[in-house]
Amino acid sequence: MNPAWVPAVIVGGTAVSYGVAMLIGVPALVPFLNVAPAFPFMIASLRRGRVAEAVWRMLVWAAALAVCATTISYLGPAEAGQLFLRGENYRREMFEFLRTGYGTEGDIRRFLPQHLAHAAVFASLAIATGSLLAMPLGAMLMNYMAYYVGALGAASAHPWKAMALAWVPWAIIRIAGFVTLGVVLAGPMLGRLFRFEYRLGDQRRWLVLAGVALVTDVVLKWALSPSWREMIVNAAGW
Repeated sequence: MNPAWVPAVIVGGTAVSYGVAMLIGVPALVPFLNVAPAFPFMIASLRRGRVAEAVWRMLVWAAALAVCATTISYLGPAEAGQLFLRGENYRREMFEFLRTGYGTEGDIRRFLPQHLAHAAVFASLAIATGSLLAMPLGAMLMNYMAYYVGALGAASAHPWKAMALAWVPWAIIRIAGFVTLGVVLAGPMLGRLFRFEYRLGDQRRWLVLAGVALVTDVVLKWALSPSWREMIVNAAGW
């Protein structure tokens, strides 16, 4: 396949994965269906030693996830709430934070351990399974975040502004960090499975970039979450 077409195939395949997921109606399968269109292209890039290309392809995939899941949730929040694992719980948690200012989102003592746990589990799964389980975990996290954003839009006076603000910059940075980790840490196991050479020691730059992204996420969330909440509430008209 012409490499220029790969991003379009990833985006189109990701969109189709949601259609298939809605037809099947099994929430636990949704993240695996989401990953299927992009994962072979990630492997193909790593087999050729093109780590940057693999990271870029999976960032395109993550962006497609965000757009598709947010749109589905905005157009049909009730149905999406049943489709996305933990979606309704996260929506309630975030709506409560927006209304009151209290909750995990605004308290570093609560969200930092959660972020560390997510990163540790994700990285462990990436190393142990070649990201065959890590990327679906990432898709699950993306989907319930997107469900909250789409449901917020559906309940807002200015939906597009509210949804744009709800995809907070530190979450986008965190997603980029997770995607990079998932690609880079998958290499050793995938190299053994598909018989190509891959040295994790050669990828220090990518690991540093992913680590910086995850630290930046925490710092920005700690510093900006209260004031950003007010902007979202104003856009929602609550």
